[in-house]
Amino acid sequence: MIFYKTEEEIELMRASAKVLAQAHGEVAGMIREGVTTRELDLRAEEFIKDHGGQPSFKGYNDFPFSLCISPNSVVVHGFPSDYTLKSGDVISVDCGVLLNGYHADSAYTYPVGEVAPEVLELLEETKKSLYLGIEQAVAGNRMGDVSFAIQNHVEKRGYGVVRELVGHGIGQKLHERPEVPNYGKRGSGLKLQTGLVLAIEPMVNLGTKSVVQEKDGWTIRTKDLKPSAHFEHTVVVRKDKAEILTSFEYIEKALQ
Repeated sequence: MIFYKTEEEIELMRASAKVLAQAHGEVAGMIREGVTTRELDLRAEEFIKDHGGQPSFKGYNDFPFSLCISPNSVVVHGFPSDYTLKSGDVISVDCGVLLNGYHADSAYTYPVGEVAPEVLELLEETKKSLYLGIEQAVAGNRMGDVSFAIQNHVEKRGYGVVRELVGHGIGQKLHERPEVPNYGKRGSGLKLQTGLVLAIEPMVNLGTKSVVQEKDGWTIRTKDLKPSAHFEHTVVVRKDKAEILTSFEYIEKALQ
C-alpha cells in the first residue's frame, strides 16, 4: 500500500528533516584527514538524541549504527569503524531521523583533502542528477520520468547507475512503497500524486554499474573497486514543483 501524506503529516516530516539537516551539518564540520568514521557516527547520534529524535538506521533490521558511512568504492551501507579519513578519499554519509513518529532520510558525499578531478566530477554530476530527478517529481508525471532523468544525465557522462538499490517512499516507516529506481523509461511506472513523499537517492559509480555485497551482509561495494557517489533528499510530490524537505544548507555552511 502507498501512503499519501496529509499536510499535517508533512509538517511533522519537515521537523524531522530539519533535525536531520542540522545533524548532517554537524558531521560535515568534522570531516577532515585523521578523523575516524566512528567519531562521525557518535556525533550524529548524540546530536539527534539531544534534539528529541532517534537515529532511523540504528537497529533497523539489526543495523548497529546511526550512520551509513561509505568510503571510496563502498556504495552504501558501510559500517562506521576505526577507518581514518585520508586525503584523496570520498565518503558518503547517509543518515535518517525519526521524530514525532515520522522519518526523514538524506545523504551527501564528501571529498577529503586532495581528490582526483575525475572523482570530484563524479560527485558533482551525481548531485546534479538528484536535482534533475526531483524536478520530475510532480503530480501527473510517472516514476519513470524521475528515474530516466537521473539515468540519462549520468550515463551520458559514462558513469554506471546502480540497479540493485533504489530510493523509496518514506513516512511512519523508513522504507515505504513505492520504490524509486535510478534508471527507467519516461512515461512508465506509477503515476505520481500530490502528497506522495519520496526519498530520491542516486547511487552512481565512476566505472561499472555492477556491485557486490560484503560478508557483513550490509556493505555494498563497486565490483571494479572504483569510487561511487550517493546523494539523497526527502521530497514531497506537489502539483507544479516538488518540495524538498531535507536540506544541504547546514552542510554547505560547514564546508565554507
